[in-house]
Amino acid sequence: MNKKYSSECMIQGKKIKIETGELAKQADAAVLVSCGDNKVLVTVVSSRDESDQDFFPLTVDYQEKFYSIGRVPGGFLKREGRPSHESILSARLIDRPIRPCFPEGYLSDTQIVVMALSSDGTFPLEVLSGIGTSSALHMSDIPFQGPVGFLKLSLSKNQFVLNPKEEDNESSMELMVAGTSKGLLMVEGSADFVSESKVLSALKFAHESMKPLFEMQEDLRKKTGSLKKREVKDVETDSHLSKKVRELVDSKLEIALCEREKIKRYRIYDEIKGELKTHFEELELKKAFVEFEKMKYEKAREKILQESQRIDGRKKDEVRSIDCKVDLLPRVHGSALFTRGETQVLGTVTLGTGDDEKIIDNLWNSHRKKFFLHYNFPPYCVGETGRLGFQSRREIGHGFLAEKALKAVLPSHKDFPYTIRIVSEVLESNGSSSMGSVCSGMMALMAAGVPVKDQIAGIAMGLIKEKDELVILSDILGDEDHLGDMDFKIAGSDKGITALQMDIKIDSIDFATLEKALQQASKGCKYILSEMKKTISKPKEDLSTYAPRIEMLKINPDKIREVIGSGGKTINSITEETGVKIDIEDDGTLFISSPNLKGLKTAKKIIEGICEEVEQGKIYEGLVTGIKEFGAFVEILPKTSGLLHISEISEQRIGRVSDVLKEGDKVKVKVLNVEGNGRIRLSKKAVDKNR
Repeated sequence: MNKKYSSECMIQGKKIKIETGELAKQADAAVLVSCGDNKVLVTVVSSRDESDQDFFPLTVDYQEKFYSIGRVPGGFLKREGRPSHESILSARLIDRPIRPCFPEGYLSDTQIVVMALSSDGTFPLEVLSGIGTSSALHMSDIPFQGPVGFLKLSLSKNQFVLNPKEEDNESSMELMVAGTSKGLLMVEGSADFVSESKVLSALKFAHESMKPLFEMQEDLRKKTGSLKKREVKDVETDSHLSKKVRELVDSKLEIALCEREKIKRYRIYDEIKGELKTHFEELELKKAFVEFEKMKYEKAREKILQESQRIDGRKKDEVRSIDCKVDLLPRVHGSALFTRGETQVLGTVTLGTGDDEKIIDNLWNSHRKKFFLHYNFPPYCVGETGRLGFQSRREIGHGFLAEKALKAVLPSHKDFPYTIRIVSEVLESNGSSSMGSVCSGMMALMAAGVPVKDQIAGIAMGLIKEKDELVILSDILGDEDHLGDMDFKIAGSDKGITALQMDIKIDSIDFATLEKALQQASKGCKYILSEMKKTISKPKEDLSTYAPRIEMLKINPDKIREVIGSGGKTINSITEETGVKIDIEDDGTLFISSPNLKGLKTAKKIIEGICEEVEQGKIYEGLVTGIKEFGAFVEILPKTSGLLHISEISEQRIGRVSDVLKEGDKVKVKVLNVEGNGRIRLSKKAVDKNR
């Protein structure tokens, strides 16, 4: 039996423990990471054979097990099915920071499987998953250049809280941060217009707080024997082939890197590849293509660093030309087209009712979403063919980032009781389509008449770094993302940041560089927003003719039974008469939705009548419902009647009530008194006297 090892540390009063040696022993490495009742198993396996692919085949799978919270899964099969969007997002949070920690040239098929085994909702499982992934890789013989620390941070009551509970309604910022001892590798999060300086302070605090995580992982590696890492073969360079490729493509590559249009530039690349095919046999052609890609990478970076020349001729902080349009689609509740250079995104807004809310059923996150954004990246947007009909992990991640950015500007559901769906259709892409989705979505919301709190824009920043030389680029192209060392997306306005996402491709980024990138991004966002405002500067006053009408009404919870009626008789009669849909919450909040304004107003009037409270001294037009010797009963509100005593019918003496009133008569009466037992005294003569 193998020996068990463990190591632990404290993070802001919470103990995190890593154990190995007992579970999944046939994997290259396996660890159980826990904090209280929260436990996550992470396994890593890397093939001993090299892949014949020219990229690192790394996959991360995050699996939520419903037994971890004592639940049986829903659905017919009663077992876990395909990964949820939230599971995919968690997998991406693990993948992105560990990927750059593998050495160049390591091409063995590597799989990481994360399983949530137990959860009480008091600690973020994605943090334990990230720590476990780094620990397993670090203690294994897989060539991983870690360790990597993972933390979740929130800003609550102006205090930084590490690894908070799932729900914190008072939090104004939520960040997931990963890094090495040298600096940060990844940041992902949302904020409620938090300043750049506060975000920077949060990231510094998070990185400083990671030190115990690095020490814990190093301690576990030493205890398990510090396995020697696998050797990674240096990429063999054929100097003769390299020289021949460079002689063949150098002049044409120079022309391509000065071509500002992506399509024309890529056609030149294709011509170069075609020429290489005529000069090299099949066995050497793959190496020639690799050498060509290496030349592209080196030359483009060299031009930026030494000549300050970007591929499309812009300055380092210059944003591409912007064109905006709204109201392109007449039947859509709100639409906008945002074009920035060769990136074009169509944003649409659909307003729905409570029936349209998205149901989320994932462990501790079971809830309904009233706002969601769907991002589509079809192959034609980059001039390619491919499969349609399913969302890739990339599409899910980009859509969620844009959704987080725009959520900060939405009105409360109380003020605007609609379900809001945004769809982002990427029609062209040459860099930063996710931030293009923020911009098109922002304008589409205003075109739909959504009373947004503020307006935001988004921008993607890049970095080229060689030793002590570095250049920060604004509004990066797709090629600059590929050849650069950083992809930093930021959304917000001059009031602060609403979302950010950073991925580093080098070993880390220092805070001085990060601060410069934030300042440059802020400048770029302000410019983009000013261009957007030229097209639409405020929300439309009216909703689309085709949007449903929804009105919120607050009633006394004691009146809910009366609105519904016996067996739903009352509410059903209202919906049949007016064509509306009525949703009632336990606190007395009613949402009345209708395809037309007339039906909505009629239904509202009926409900207000049912729920109206009798006011002493107020005059009502009532219906005589009963005649007695001592007076008449008059219904002044639905199901609310009072007594009109014979002495209060007229100034004249009346012998019999039936001489002056009969059932079905309409009479105006004044409420004299509402007694504690609910009895209501009415007067007709008080009304006649004041005429």
